[in-house]
Amino acid sequence: MTGIPAASTSAGATDQPPATDSGLSNGLKQRHLSMIALGGVIGAGLFVGSGAGIAAAGPGIVLAYAVSGLLVMLVMRMLGEMAAANPASGTFSVHAERAIGPWAGFTAGWMFWVELCVGIAVEAIGAAAIMVRWFPATHSWMWVLLFMALFCGTNLAAVSNFGEFEFWFATLKVAAIGIFLVLGVLAIMGLLPGTSAPGASNLTGHGGFLPNGTNGLEAGLLASVFAYGGLETVTIAAAESEHPVKGVSKAVRTAMWRIALFYVGSMLVVVTLIPWTEKSLGTDGPYVAVLKHLDIPAAGEIMNVVVLIALLSAMNANIYGASRMSHSLVMRGEGPRFLAKVSGGVPRRTVLASSAFGFFAVLLSYWWPDTVFKWLLYMTGAAVLAVWAFIAATQLRMRRKLERETPEKLVVRMWAFPALSWVTLAGILCVLGLMLRENDTRVQLYATAGLVAVLAVVGYLRQRVLAGRAQHG
Repeated sequence: MTGIPAASTSAGATDQPPATDSGLSNGLKQRHLSMIALGGVIGAGLFVGSGAGIAAAGPGIVLAYAVSGLLVMLVMRMLGEMAAANPASGTFSVHAERAIGPWAGFTAGWMFWVELCVGIAVEAIGAAAIMVRWFPATHSWMWVLLFMALFCGTNLAAVSNFGEFEFWFATLKVAAIGIFLVLGVLAIMGLLPGTSAPGASNLTGHGGFLPNGTNGLEAGLLASVFAYGGLETVTIAAAESEHPVKGVSKAVRTAMWRIALFYVGSMLVVVTLIPWTEKSLGTDGPYVAVLKHLDIPAAGEIMNVVVLIALLSAMNANIYGASRMSHSLVMRGEGPRFLAKVSGGVPRRTVLASSAFGFFAVLLSYWWPDTVFKWLLYMTGAAVLAVWAFIAATQLRMRRKLERETPEKLVVRMWAFPALSWVTLAGILCVLGLMLRENDTRVQLYATAGLVAVLAVVGYLRQRVLAGRAQHG
């Protein structure tokens, strides 16, 4: 197993990318990493998917996002502790291999890769749907092909290109959500022209704060959990930044206010301003519904532009994250060796391999334009939870090892270890248990569990074969 050199800001260590990833460049600047961390929390799941959560939980969606946000914050703290101690483009896969065993690193890494590859296709198809609404004479597959070619080319060129695209995408998303929050707060206070303060009428009326009881809260919790997927990419990007330890540390330490402001804050604005029973929350989306309620001109088209940006941003980030994860796996001997070549600081072969499914989505969107989106989501519905479970289990083992061998590398520490680490793992298992209660999420859970089981068996058998060869070699 390949070791990862120390990377710490203390004890005379240098804040440099690890030698394992020496073929990769460190072309990401601190401003890139900061905006990747900031924008990574704002995705299409927030702009679009939150409508289903509000329909299920009513005003209680605020509580659902707060609870799931707390879980995500703890996961990110655990991941940040390990990533700051040992920056690597393989992030939690590298840590799982070291702490649990090669089979765990293999399973977590390729699981994450599959999740991101499917995500690339989903986002390309989602973005294409918006373009088809704007240009009815065109077809979905045309836009999927265009977006895939654009962002595959961007990621093939240089890591700084990825960073620059994400910097501006994230800037636009942050600006959009910031303007929305400012307008919403002014409207709640009755300070926006043409509005009057609604008070708590929409929070307590129409069936109360939890109109559908705990069942509605559970459904809202599931909807909110999946909206947080993608935060792990910042720890992958940190390995190619100028100062990886500093970048990871800053991103993790600001996770709390980002989650509170963007997710919990915006949900509170939505359910305070308009009744949760408003049909436009589901048809137009929560943000468009609020902007129309405030008589903002062209609200629908404004938010469609923002959602398009969010989808393209996630697509760009997923191509990057998938290519770096697969490169790390290949470099550790856990994937086809011919993919290992790096040119100009970019693992171009893994970029192409990771983009392949997105290009295949061109055909899928041509064959099944109305159903492919749903089935792609089902394929990896619980993948994010599987990845978080690996992160939690890995950190529980890795922390003791770091304290014993290299305590100076613990520049970011998990709060109240090990109690909160066990609470985090238990919380993830509880969410998985909730998925068994709903028909749609049960199908997703079974599909994802099957994929994890296959990867784990392959990884374990591979580990046994390599151990046998070493013993008889």
